[in-house]
Amino acid sequence: MRHTLSHFAKLRESGEKIVMLTAYDASFARLADQAGVEILLVGDSLGMVVQGHDSTLPVTLEQMEYHVGMVARGSEKALIVADLPFGSYQVSPEQAFSSAARLMVAGAQVVKLEGGTAMAGTVRFLVERGIPVCGHVGLTPQSVHQLGGYRVQRDAERLLEDARAIEQAGAAMLVLEAIPAMLGKQATEALSIPTIGIGAGKDCSGQVLVLHDMLDIYPGRKARFVRNFMHGAPSVADAIRRYVEAVKSGAFPAPEHTF
Repeated sequence: MRHTLSHFAKLRESGEKIVMLTAYDASFARLADQAGVEILLVGDSLGMVVQGHDSTLPVTLEQMEYHVGMVARGSEKALIVADLPFGSYQVSPEQAFSSAARLMVAGAQVVKLEGGTAMAGTVRFLVERGIPVCGHVGLTPQSVHQLGGYRVQRDAERLLEDARAIEQAGAAMLVLEAIPAMLGKQATEALSIPTIGIGAGKDCSGQVLVLHDMLDIYPGRKARFVRNFMHGAPSVADAIRRYVEAVKSGAFPAPEHTF
């Protein structure tokens, strides 16, 4: 039986850290699931680490459906969160619902979309129609060209406004990416939903990394918040277990992995 959103709300209340990791196929999904990863994110990051693009923008909805199905078949306990890819939800709430429904049918329990106040109406539209949503603010990779590259986001006022808007719209959780650790702490304390950090400091409700970064098998430039858990590990399964233990114990992220 899969973990539910109420399970993660309870973890947030108790202070126990939440472990999220990306997965794109059945085999890695099974390894992560068995290692104790609680949320599997089928991320549009597959465009970079699987397909070889230089951004997430070329990923299509059809490709996301394909990978969500594989991850769903390979796992049993982990909650599956699926990214809505670029261009599949920004036009209108109705477009977002149509795209989200396809990912849910493919095997996701939650869909994730990027953006703050501008997307709050879309989040509310989805939630009111039975589709759980995970928000994503801070560095939003689908807006990489507008942001001027993959840069740390330091506008505290805007980030907190975006985070509150997404929570008030009904999102069940929120990813905070590439922001100063103090801002990650501030946002987490300001919200009542779980926050999942990726380069957002140790005070978030949980952490997420891209699988290929965590295993050090992506040849591209590594972000500061990435840690190689494969170093010294006898197997991929052991590396993933190390990651789970590090997040649960609060050992990851360490100061050298934060901004």
